[in-house]
Amino acid sequence: MWIVFAFGSAIFAGGTSILAKCGIRRTDSNVATAVRTIVVLVFAWIMVLVAGSGSQIGQIEGKAFLFLILSGLATGASWLCYFRALQLGDINKVVPIDKSSTVLTILLAFLFLREKISLIGTAGVALIAVGTFLMIEKKEGKTEPGQRKGKSWLLYAAGSALFASLTSILGKIGISGVESNLGTAIRTVVVLAMAWVMVFATGKQNTIKDIPPRELMFICLSGLATGGSWLCYYKALQDGPASVVVPIDKLSILVTVAFSHFIFGERLSRRSGIGLGLLVAGTILMLF
Repeated sequence: MWIVFAFGSAIFAGGTSILAKCGIRRTDSNVATAVRTIVVLVFAWIMVLVAGSGSQIGQIEGKAFLFLILSGLATGASWLCYFRALQLGDINKVVPIDKSSTVLTILLAFLFLREKISLIGTAGVALIAVGTFLMIEKKEGKTEPGQRKGKSWLLYAAGSALFASLTSILGKIGISGVESNLGTAIRTVVVLAMAWVMVFATGKQNTIKDIPPRELMFICLSGLATGGSWLCYYKALQDGPASVVVPIDKLSILVTVAFSHFIFGERLSRRSGIGLGLLVAGTILMLF
């Protein structure tokens, strides 16, 4: 059953990137992240109430609570980097780098969670790594409003991947023995606090009232998609091995690439197409 939740996470995550891109054309990425996290938080706690797991919060062990908080901090850092990268670069360039966190997550799962990697799994990791490299191309063409030339988007995307890897490992440890909806809700509180600290630290709190209504709608829809993705992801992570759940979740790149083509007119080059094929092939191998 955890495989079904893992694929559900991938579908929702793919929609998240597209909706978020629509919501940060003129809106500051940190502000957008803070606003959408409110939506995720409300969604997460509604699910806690539906599941009736709120009363269990007092039973969570100190170690699990600590790792949930650390996972939330890593998630917040990953989000801030990811949505800044999305604002500066093309989706087809940013998403593959973010998804490269799969390789690092698998290595960390092997080192810290003692999850074994088979020969086929090793081949899958190699394909994912090569596919990611092929999909990373220099951004060409004219920039959209709010974008800057250069490779700053690449640094933000790399930071997103690094923190996303830590999120998965810390979340796997913290979610053990904790109802997945409740664990997700607790993490979201941490992410929300971190996001708003960044808004005030950068002095962007006064720009919230200037968010265009259309972009605000897409930011909120992105938050709902993220909430759905998280709930599926951490349920899958609770019941299944991180070294398999994470690669399935990263198949969201297929959804993202498809929508970015139809909505933003972003096209894959031949090199990127080969890279995408290797990414998918590597992920499928990881299932075995």
